[in-house]
Amino acid sequence: MPSFMIMASIPSEDPQLVAQLRDPATVRQAFSEVIRRYSEPLYWQIRRMVQSHDDANDLLQNTFLKAWQSIENFRGDARLSTWLYKIAINESITFLAQERRRQNISLDDQGAALAATIEADTNIDGDRLAVNLRKAIASLPEKQRLVFNMKYFDDMKYEDISQILGTSVGALKASYHLAVKKIEQIISSDN
Repeated sequence: MPSFMIMASIPSEDPQLVAQLRDPATVRQAFSEVIRRYSEPLYWQIRRMVQSHDDANDLLQNTFLKAWQSIENFRGDARLSTWLYKIAINESITFLAQERRRQNISLDDQGAALAATIEADTNIDGDRLAVNLRKAIASLPEKQRLVFNMKYFDDMKYEDISQILGTSVGALKASYHLAVKKIEQIISSDN
């Protein structure tokens, strides 16, 4: 399976870990466990958004840094995974917006810029179908790309995506359906 296609499963929630995160005596050890459990799935979520391995690593570090800095604010109202994904996605969206401004790229042209990054990426194998899929996903509007990645690659439930993105389940289902149709059209026109 091409490296981009790796599906990292989201760790199941662990009430004991959440309790340890709230306890000042065990917070450091518990946070180390959070990093161990969530690094891979968060990395792949970020990577599918920003496309670059180096940028994804930097954003993953930023995600954990922000989580650590605000760990005392995590009350457990949301699932730990939801909270971490929300931080990672916000970091990625902020990064992409900064890159658009830095490179003077419009929101509409971002898909083409991401596609060029995919073509130049040396960290993926030469599987043409995988490259075409990545380019098709990159051409989606940002919200559809997010929803598609979380549903297709991470197999997240719409309810969890709804909590992360603050969007209704119905809107997410429609967004996913539109994303799938666009990807199918792009891939079929490339062949």
